[in-house]
Amino acid sequence: MLERQRARLREQVEILGVEIDNISQRQFLAELTKGVIFTPNVDHLMKLQENAEFRAAYRQADYKVCDSQILMYASKLLGKPLKAKISGSDLLPLFCNYHKNNLDISIFLLGGADGVAKRAQQNINASVGRDIVIAAHSPSFGFEKDEAECQAIIDIVNDSGATVLAVGVGAPKQELWIAKYRAQMSGVKIFMAIGAALDFEAGNKPRAPQFWSNLGLEWLYRLMSEPRRLWKRYLLDDLPFFKLLLEQKLKQFDKK
Repeated sequence: MLERQRARLREQVEILGVEIDNISQRQFLAELTKGVIFTPNVDHLMKLQENAEFRAAYRQADYKVCDSQILMYASKLLGKPLKAKISGSDLLPLFCNYHKNNLDISIFLLGGADGVAKRAQQNINASVGRDIVIAAHSPSFGFEKDEAECQAIIDIVNDSGATVLAVGVGAPKQELWIAKYRAQMSGVKIFMAIGAALDFEAGNKPRAPQFWSNLGLEWLYRLMSEPRRLWKRYLLDDLPFFKLLLEQKLKQFDKK
């Protein structure tokens, strides 16, 4: 509750009904000591238009930080530029590097196909220079529908003693799972939804080159890498975003 009260005091940029925190990377990392972090992108915003359960989960977030260069461009179009893009894929390594000497931070990784979370754990710890990730688990496909498996995962997280839980199982599954079960993990102070970050950290999938990301074309790189899985998301589900954004901009003109 305290974190959400602080969120209301932060500058925010509203895009398609979602208030995104207008915060720099440095300020965000310095300020983040507790709470739930979601990383809205175009796909999230489109899902949020239709999915009431997803919207309810989003209301639990203490931080909503921009995950998309396209949203950066959109904020400029709306006259309220966002200060920084902090994607889920960037958030995990940024957070780990920031806290590499902070022994109060211990991370549990949840997500990825079999073995992916463990490889991500090994790579992150090697990069940081200490065992900042103390445990990792890759759940079974469809685990979120199996209450017994969810409770077993909660027990594993609690027994680990981790103070941070990073969940990378895709949206809206990861956000819904955090919202539903966070209260059962009292030792966890920070919950973050990180999308495909575990695959990237494990070396299981390639990240787009930085210049693709800077141009707002990371979606195209990912589409080219995984066309069968992602074509519907990027070429059908997310395209109405631009129409809705234009409508929001036109409403701004109407109010003037």
